Amino acid sequence: MKCNVCSHSCNLSEGKVGLCRVRTVNDDGTFPSNYGRVTSMALDPIEKKPIYMYKPGSMILSIGSYGCNMSCPFCQNNSISQVGEECGYRIMTPEMIASYAKELSIEDGNIGVAFTYNEPLIGYEFVRDTAMLICEMGLSNVLVSNGQASLDVLEEIIPYIHAMNIDLKAFSEDAYKRMGGDLTLTKDWIRSAASRTHLELTTLIVPGFNDDYDMMREEINWIASIDRSIPLHITRFFPTYRYTDVSPTSISLMHEFEQMAREHLDNVFLGNV
Repeated sequence: MKCNVCSHSCNLSEGKVGLCRVRTVNDDGTFPSNYGRVTSMALDPIEKKPIYMYKPGSMILSIGSYGCNMSCPFCQNNSISQVGEECGYRIMTPEMIASYAKELSIEDGNIGVAFTYNEPLIGYEFVRDTAMLICEMGLSNVLVSNGQASLDVLEEIIPYIHAMNIDLKAFSEDAYKRMGGDLTLTKDWIRSAASRTHLELTTLIVPGFNDDYDMMREEINWIASIDRSIPLHITRFFPTYRYTDVSPTSISLMHEFEQMAREHLDNVFLGNV
């Protein structure tokens, strides 16, 4: 059976998983084998997502599972994103998470749930089911994603998402192919989400990969053509995963890109500097 959750369109058979290490199949269709399997949970400042312009100063219950439908060689969460069910996890139902989020809202000022750490949308059913309960409680849902799920998935979840951060990893189809992704799909996600929820974007500047002036200028101009008020987080790379021999991003380059972005965008933020 073909999985239509992302652009890989993996052909699945029972007992096997797709490239994301999560999607599998039974007689009823495809489903996420990591449903309710939580590997990471923390009460974080919302700015850590990063979301700077939706309820700033708030805390949010952040949860993640395992797996991803991209294979970025500089992944900062590779210990959970680039593995499958061999990763340690605990089972939590949407009801359990919603109850915990409500408890934290009373005790610690938690505003809701952020789906983050690995790629949440390879298991979008869990995001949808949990987010619906969070909405019923009057709390907020935040999604941190690579924007590599199908637009049908976007339609399923966006009625319940109050804020979103999308990783715009590079502005080159070739670069996206090297990461196992599709730039056109991410751009379509951004266009669709921009007018329907609070949206912020993040670009990690990786030396030798996407630190090109022309590429960055093209990205900035494209974002501005949608809405110059969309916040852009330009984030500094540090050696990790398969890029341990690559130097951290030059701070001077970070400031040059910041200045370039500020000429066309109203809200630009530097990260890890």
